[in-house]
Amino acid sequence: MQTTTVTSLPQPQFSRAGIIWLKLAVVYLIVGISLGIAMGASQNFTLRPVHAHINLLGWTTMALAGLIYTVFPKAGGSRLARAHFWLMNLAQPVMLVSLSMLLCGKMEVAPVLAISEMVAAAGILVFAAN
Repeated sequence: MQTTTVTSLPQPQFSRAGIIWLKLAVVYLIVGISLGIAMGASQNFTLRPVHAHINLLGWTTMALAGLIYTVFPKAGGSRLARAHFWLMNLAQPVMLVSLSMLLCGKMEVAPVLAISEMVAAAGILVFAAN
């Protein structure tokens, strides 16, 4: 009787960075959904642009970056990926809070909002370069 050995397929190497991006994306998804529910329940849609930014930049963009960094682990482990991570994750909360304040009438936060938007845009450019 012959014995045959079954060779297993090589296990994919996942980027740790990709997994972190995906976990953060899920956090933004939960925050975005919660804000949407709160706006619907209160019938106050003042923060609609914040809701859109949370879902687009937080959930969608971060999830896509996480998937890309998972599929391309070398890109996910690069210095550019680290710069992308810090630029986006420092800018985004500041942007969301300052946009909320601006929409609620605090016009003095406009410069903070503009700077955070530029930092986030720099993060996207770094991602594109990577």
